[in-house]
Amino acid sequence: MSSTQKRVCPECGYEIIGRIDKRFCSDQCRNTFNNRLKQDVNNYMRNVNNILRKNRRILAELNPKGKSKAHRNKMQDKGFNFDYYTNTYTTKTGNIYYFCYEYGYLPIEEEFFALVIKQDYVDN
Repeated sequence: MSSTQKRVCPECGYEIIGRIDKRFCSDQCRNTFNNRLKQDVNNYMRNVNNILRKNRRILAELNPKGKSKAHRNKMQDKGFNFDYYTNTYTTKTGNIYYFCYEYGYLPIEEEFFALVIKQDYVDN
């Protein structure tokens, strides 16, 4: 590239002044450009994280003392989404607990769930 050829910012189109390897005119343009490239991934992750946070909040609300029982309909009425959880824990007897961070649930009889808070000895 010759020294007389102007370099322009790929985000805003303004002339780039400074180092020869500088790609953007400012930090703001660089951030805006890169954020737009990752927007789809960021939106998906934001939506999943919002669902997980909501699930956690519902479990915490329904389980204030650390151990309780709730019906599927009550959880769904509050907006709980059973398709999203952060991890599972399988007991020695084969029961599978589903966790949203430290709050978990275990399917028990009929449409009921045992609600628990993750104990220190339950590490995945």
